[in-house]
Amino acid sequence: MKIYMTGSEWFSSRQGGLNRYFEGLYLAMAAAKGVQVSGAAFGDPAAGGTSWGPIGGSTISRVLASRRAPDETGVDIVDKHFSLYGSPKPPKTSPHAGMVVHFQGPWAAESSVAGASDLVRRAKAVVERGAYKHADAFVVLSQPFKEILANDYGMSPDKIHIIPPGVDIDDFEFSEETTLATAAPRVLCVRRLEKRMGIDVLIRAWAEVDRHIPGVELRIVGTGTFEQELRAMAAASPAKITFLGRLDDDTLRHEYKSASITAVPSLALEGFGLIALESLATGRAPIVTDCGGLPDAVRGLDESLIVPRGSVEALADRIVQALSGRVPSARECRAHAETFAWNVIAQRHLALYEGVR
Repeated sequence: MKIYMTGSEWFSSRQGGLNRYFEGLYLAMAAAKGVQVSGAAFGDPAAGGTSWGPIGGSTISRVLASRRAPDETGVDIVDKHFSLYGSPKPPKTSPHAGMVVHFQGPWAAESSVAGASDLVRRAKAVVERGAYKHADAFVVLSQPFKEILANDYGMSPDKIHIIPPGVDIDDFEFSEETTLATAAPRVLCVRRLEKRMGIDVLIRAWAEVDRHIPGVELRIVGTGTFEQELRAMAAASPAKITFLGRLDDDTLRHEYKSASITAVPSLALEGFGLIALESLATGRAPIVTDCGGLPDAVRGLDESLIVPRGSVEALADRIVQALSGRVPSARECRAHAETFAWNVIAQRHLALYEGVR
């Protein structure tokens, strides 16, 4: 089977959940038997991939650049991870290729949550619907996103398939003990610093956590448009809160190993939460909210790790319980993460491709 995958950016050039997911699946497909895979996105490509050009620039200029680039020939499946980029329909050289589109989230709704005008939201929704009309099948990460795609965009539920993301198990060294030399525990939060990520709720909860676990440190990784407000909130808190900015992969893996647990306090539009899988792969339990597909990361492990979104009290209480010992063991977390290993997830995609080629 010959597969042509298109994304937004290669992960090595711009970190982010969508790009990590695209590149992770691309590399897993490249390692699968009986598969020939090629891929294109902006930035420096992974091995065997191609680039549409450097990252940056306006959305319109990037759309035009991606559509001017020559498509792969003789492909069986076109797998699009960002529907705007690349040809809107199967290439002329492979007119009978099946097209699978990954719905990573409602672009229009995300813009609205970020403060865009209603006119911008409606325009983006129109563009999205147009980009989906040639799809033979869709992949979503969770049931909530399947419902959004069916109900808000009018796509047939029969075409929508739920396949969770994968995690590269070997990239995350399993550790039963933290690497901390000090006694005070750490809680790690790795998120884009945007309002819908709920980090303000976590910061408001931190004084209560510190009251029960003196000296506990919250370490926040990431950057974003809400960063200034979050830093101001943290500065006003009596508890210990540290902002680490953007980290390279090696440093981030060290932060996971140094943490006791992690927290993913999202408020809206969460497709799944790759961060939760990375935490589990290291042996660290994530406390997650009941937002979108986030709960799917811990179902089958410990559903008490799921707390109501936006609740300062529930989040603080569950973190205190976890730091007091009520949490799955490191080995249990790692074993659960292995059910999401990329080689397992790649086989689920291949089964879908066989049905639409």
